[in-house]
Amino acid sequence: MSTNNNSKGSEIGFCGLLTIVFIVLKLTNYINWSWWWVMSPLWIPIAILLAVILLVSILKAMFK
Repeated sequence: MSTNNNSKGSEIGFCGLLTIVFIVLKLTNYINWSWWWVMSPLWIPIAILLAVILLVSILKAMFK
């Protein structure tokens, strides 16, 4: 018996859902945040990843 799973990674994820919620709240004037903070669920994980990569690169260079 085979299962047919046609999903190709179409899940939105927590950060995507949080971004949509923040955008809806901003557009309905429920929150008065800057657009930088409304879009932060998209850029904060990327910034953390870049910081970790930078830290690992620095540590590798120090202990080489």
